[in-house]
Amino acid sequence: MPTNDQVTDALRAVIDPELRQDIVTLGMVRKLDIHANGVVDVTVSLTTAGCPIRDHFQTSVYNAINALDGVVGVNVSFDVLSSDEKQALRGKLGRKSLPEGALAEVKNIICVGSGKGGVGKSSVTANLAAALTAAGKQVGVMDADVWGYSQPRMFGLGGGRARANERRKIEPLVGPEGIKVVSIGFFVNEEQAVVWRGAMLHKALQQFLEDVEWGALDYLLIDLPPGTGDVSMTLSQLLPQAKFVIVTTPQAVAQSVARRSAEMAAKLELEVAGIVENMAGFTTPDGDSYPIFGEGGGRMLAEELEVPLLGQIPLTMALRQHSDGGLPAVISAPEDAASQALVATAKQLISLSPVDLPMMAEPEEPKPVGMSLPVIS
Repeated sequence: MPTNDQVTDALRAVIDPELRQDIVTLGMVRKLDIHANGVVDVTVSLTTAGCPIRDHFQTSVYNAINALDGVVGVNVSFDVLSSDEKQALRGKLGRKSLPEGALAEVKNIICVGSGKGGVGKSSVTANLAAALTAAGKQVGVMDADVWGYSQPRMFGLGGGRARANERRKIEPLVGPEGIKVVSIGFFVNEEQAVVWRGAMLHKALQQFLEDVEWGALDYLLIDLPPGTGDVSMTLSQLLPQAKFVIVTTPQAVAQSVARRSAEMAAKLELEVAGIVENMAGFTTPDGDSYPIFGEGGGRMLAEELEVPLLGQIPLTMALRQHSDGGLPAVISAPEDAASQALVATAKQLISLSPVDLPMMAEPEEPKPVGMSLPVIS
């Protein structure tokens, strides 16, 4: 078996093409484990989650270690340098900034998830985006629910098609109030079922993050599919700095399932920013409220996880109607009880978010990446 020093020396052959030094000298080799069965696990820290040369590192690290005698397998994983580590690296290199990827100008990434379907996660995402925009924030929405994509319809963008710009980057479609939206629905026919295995999902999500011209955003909201499957794990690898908002209903069974999402987030080392209790009573047009799905489940879950209860959203006619109609209720029915609750939830989310913009990227030549999603001809 190779020693730790031998593997480290082998990794000195892996050069960061942008910083022009090897990843060992740059301090990008985060973790190295050599197992008795001949498998080597290595974690490499990138300067950004959306690193455009991630595949270069994946291949180069694998080849460097795999060439050593006694190695029978190599597992390469990635995380992202912290702000302090980036600052130290900038000082070491004598540079004011480091190369960044497509997410370089995105301040906050929020994954909106749920343990089960049918809790209104997508409508909460769309209306939170609208509420954040109303608060003066620049917002994007990435529809990561590849099988059950619904954001195109909720923003009135059904039937829209994504295009590449002159930089060969995917341009998001722009919905109401300037909200940028990307969804697999912009690459397939509106009623077409998406039947993909894990590798194709990973590629599509990676491209949504790395090859989309998101530009400067205060918030990128990611609408996750229900459950704790491939998509959540993929995003945790690509976006280790993201925060997780869990949507549940007051119902006990929904609360218990949502707890599994929190457990998944903990295992994947994603920070849970808070809980949103949706369908917290049905409010009639006359203002009467009925706790159809019970009461208190969201608050109990928040207390159990020791995270904030960001909001309690009542179920109203307007919320459902305007979601189907293609204009979030926060925009089209601002006086509605659900709209007001969502605006309050957005304010809570803002209060938890950092205000500083990450270091801007240095200008670089456009890199032709194209649009290589499997569904695009």
